[in-house]
Amino acid sequence: MSVNRLKGIPGFSIDQVAREAGNDPEVLRMENLDTDLDPPFSAILATKSAIGEDADNSYLPFIGKDALRTLVAERINRTIKQELYENKDVVITCGATEAMLDALLATTDPGDEVLLTDPTYVGMIQRVRLVGAKPKLVPFYRFMDTWRLDIEQLRMAVTDSTKALFIMNPSMPSGAVLNQMEWAAITDICRERNIYLIYNAAMERILYDGQTVFQPASIPGMEDLTITIGSMSKEYRMIGWRVGWVVAPKHLISDIARVHIYNTVTATGIAQSGAIAALSDQKDGFINCLAEWGSRRDMINNQLKDYPMISAAGGWSQLLDVGQMGYDGTTASKLLLEKGKIAATPMTHWGEQNSKQFVRLVFSNEPVKRLSTLRNRVKLALG
Repeated sequence: MSVNRLKGIPGFSIDQVAREAGNDPEVLRMENLDTDLDPPFSAILATKSAIGEDADNSYLPFIGKDALRTLVAERINRTIKQELYENKDVVITCGATEAMLDALLATTDPGDEVLLTDPTYVGMIQRVRLVGAKPKLVPFYRFMDTWRLDIEQLRMAVTDSTKALFIMNPSMPSGAVLNQMEWAAITDICRERNIYLIYNAAMERILYDGQTVFQPASIPGMEDLTITIGSMSKEYRMIGWRVGWVVAPKHLISDIARVHIYNTVTATGIAQSGAIAALSDQKDGFINCLAEWGSRRDMINNQLKDYPMISAAGGWSQLLDVGQMGYDGTTASKLLLEKGKIAATPMTHWGEQNSKQFVRLVFSNEPVKRLSTLRNRVKLALG
């Protein structure tokens, strides 16, 4: 019998789709946020060199290597163009996923409300439930072939029980990127109601069509309310390293550190050395990777131009609206795999209004040539 905190929290559907796809080389692997593009070579060398080093085979320091925490603080300071953070404002975590749970445990009590977008990463929604808080979802809606956040519903969703806004940008799975009006509404609510913004910035530089990075901590009054979560996984293609971070205001970082220590104690030492090398490397390969991911997105858009879908403005995935084609996401996912040899995850549980009618197409893990077969595969599966 499940404990109460697990009631209403289903299993992940991504790994189920992956198991069903097996190792068939004909299957387009579009179900999971992986990428076939190489990590920075400097990170690989540094990680290998760290094996057997005493300092990299230690629990200490619990909150992460000093050099890595300094590099993370400098990264955000460059973005916001001010010297806001020091290494003592950073905790290194076992990926951004641990960072999310740490931040929620340090800012919410059971019964508190946390606002998220609809849809959003299901791991964010369920972590809110795991800590005993209540997720409230505010919908994205379609406007001129882009995703836009319903600002009026966002304002109406805030209550005296709201303790945090939990926002990912670019958003996953939709690929939505917030505009300045939406960011203004979010930061205004936080400042007016003294609510934390837990900002999942794990993909913040993966932006297409000339867009620029926005960091909410740069807004006056947000420096004491913004908790930034980051990761080596996406921009640096270092998924297997499982290195992330939390950057938070000085009055809160010690609480987050305490949660982190009792949660995992420390991130892997050899992986931290790889992260230090990547963050120090001006030739980390990101610009070329961004161009390649953009080309793959463009190929999907070209292949499926006659299907109901909104192009990703950022990130590694976008949504195919199979509801408009007469399917639910689970049925469409099965047909895509069985008939089209496409592994795609149904978005059940990833939202409320934007959920069961979608499947997610990840474009980061398949080259353009293989994606050029997408139209025929989808037509064979769904018509």
